[in-house]
Amino acid sequence: MIISQTLRRAVQQHPNGTATIYKNRKQSWREFEGRVARLAAGLLSLGIERGTRIAILSLNSDRYLEYFYAVPWAGAALNPVNIRLAPPEIAFTLNDSGSSILFVDDTFSAMLPKLRPLLDSVEHVVFMGDGELPEGCVSYEALIDASKPIQDLSKGGKELAGLFYTGGTTGRSKGVMLSHDNLVFNALNVVPEMSYGPDTIYMHAGPMFHLADMASTLAVTLAGGTHGIVPRFEVGDVLGFIEREKVTHTLLVPTMINLLASSGKIKDFDVNSVKRMLYGASPMPEAVLISAMEQMPHALFAQGYGQTEASPIITALAPEFHVPGGDKLRSAGRAALGVEVAILDKNDVELPRGEVGEICARGGNVMLGYWGMEQASAETLRNGWLHTGDLGYMDEDGFVFIVDRSKDMIISGGENIFSVEVEGAIYSHPAVQECAVVGIPHDEWGETVHAIVVLCEGHTLKEDELLVHCRERIAGYKLPRSVEFRSEPLPISGAGKILKNELRAPYWRQKERGVN
Repeated sequence: MIISQTLRRAVQQHPNGTATIYKNRKQSWREFEGRVARLAAGLLSLGIERGTRIAILSLNSDRYLEYFYAVPWAGAALNPVNIRLAPPEIAFTLNDSGSSILFVDDTFSAMLPKLRPLLDSVEHVVFMGDGELPEGCVSYEALIDASKPIQDLSKGGKELAGLFYTGGTTGRSKGVMLSHDNLVFNALNVVPEMSYGPDTIYMHAGPMFHLADMASTLAVTLAGGTHGIVPRFEVGDVLGFIEREKVTHTLLVPTMINLLASSGKIKDFDVNSVKRMLYGASPMPEAVLISAMEQMPHALFAQGYGQTEASPIITALAPEFHVPGGDKLRSAGRAALGVEVAILDKNDVELPRGEVGEICARGGNVMLGYWGMEQASAETLRNGWLHTGDLGYMDEDGFVFIVDRSKDMIISGGENIFSVEVEGAIYSHPAVQECAVVGIPHDEWGETVHAIVVLCEGHTLKEDELLVHCRERIAGYKLPRSVEFRSEPLPISGAGKILKNELRAPYWRQKERGVN
């Protein structure tokens, strides 16, 4: 499999179809391919070799999509950088990967004075913005204009297509090595799950550096659909783009869907064009999902569960199982096409249906390994299975139910308490905007359940009121023993996940270990 084959198929079957919509720019698939082939030639003129890592630090744009295709077209490897990282963290990603070229846009070119002194391997910075060319940078458009199109140089198959760094929310960030086979295999999974076709207008609203959004990047191209792109997620901008461009499909992470559902603005826009809404990347509170489904009744909701190491889809929950009160709604669905999923114990023995263990997977979507980390790769991929670090169980119908990340499970008085379950009870209160549940140290019980809650604007709620609400939904031993109300939004990663490690850290600073 070769990444470029998805583009060649789109050009072959829909040469004049709209490839990208971004601000006031539109281009056909034939025009898009031409720019990709010339950008690839421009990269070669900068001295890259086969396998060279080429990084990008940018908000979403049509040029981001061109980068995504041009780099492998030139025989090089992608390195999309998390836009929420600080300069030292970005420098680590670039230095660890040995990236020799960095693409930046208007937003992140301002970071170059702080970033450049920290870089070891970057030789060229390509400016892909619309503003004035920063000093010492190569112009993106000039690079294309000065180059003649070249034939695709990628070998495909197991050749490294890109390094996709994990969020680094726990310990060192790891570079996940994904091949052409991995990414195209995933695209072949996503096309039927999302019902993509040539009439698809997919909105990139999540960050394009992240595999959650990238899950659909190759798939939409493969289907000959259209990539509609907004720079970043803003409620008004997203709703306006849906109305204006008649968006048919999109992916939003749960925090984004929560912001939409709680904004009160959906009714002010025509969103009836949306046929399918994919969500994933972190647990979805049932109350938030139902609220969004009620406000967007024309959209079919679908869930994709996975992780970067799986390119990323592992399981999928189809729209027909999105029934309020249905017994499958809380599940993450069943194994995606071509993916095998099992619940294994600590000895990698499959557990009986209904028993909680680690969710593991294998298939053509599973990564090559971690960049420069042989021991971590061997541990994660031991015995031929990708070990996700997620805890869950499988029912008799093959549906996977996630109970928690193994690192987020709270052990209090010998009882295992899953933070996701407690958060679900809290989210079901109408006054709650967002919440996170973490374990904090306790001398007698080891850990106790601590809830951090942000209320919807104009609402008030007392701790005892919240506990009464939760007591009707979960067992007493799972109830929060303390509640902290905050006025500011909870910290999130570039992919929209709440950073529980940051919320947990102040309570464990005086402890030698992160468990008690």
